[in-house]
Amino acid sequence: MPAPTQRLAKPARREQLLDVAMTIVRERGADELTLLTLAEAAGVSRPIVYDHFGTRPGLLLALYQRLEQRHRAETARALRDAEPAPAAVAGVLSAAYFACATEMPEFTAVSAALKGDREMEARQRELLEHYTELMAGALRPYSSLEPAALQLRCVGVLGAAESIAAELNSGRIGAPAAVAALTDLIAGGW
Repeated sequence: MPAPTQRLAKPARREQLLDVAMTIVRERGADELTLLTLAEAAGVSRPIVYDHFGTRPGLLLALYQRLEQRHRAETARALRDAEPAPAAVAGVLSAAYFACATEMPEFTAVSAALKGDREMEARQRELLEHYTELMAGALRPYSSLEPAALQLRCVGVLGAAESIAAELNSGRIGAPAAVAALTDLIAGGW
């Protein structure tokens, strides 16, 4: 068993546990992440981990939220620097999406691990809606679609992006091809 860790304030301990959980997912996969394996790897007692996350789905959702917030923040930052043109915005959105897929491979593993639990899928859906709102907001100045139609189009594009990411992650295509394909899908028909 690892040596006991220093006493941390609750928010700092939560961040430390999420860091360790991310390492477990990256190195061993999401199936290996349990509250027990997290407690052992972090060198804390099981009650501490249970106090922070309650259940394995709660832990997975906390990881998903962290990754999604980081991805959304990086996308928003890239959009602020984008040239104000539809193709440029589409390119930024595409590059940011696939940067997440390649730089945060845990995102896909954690997302897949949340499937099948209705409550967790509903909360995951809320986070997806935040991302589609960001995307729709970036595209709104270039679109003649009504807001609801634009939002739905963004949902569809993200579904396509997920499929393209699967191709990228399997090695069947490279990042430039993935970005180009998604950029074309985003830029067309707004």
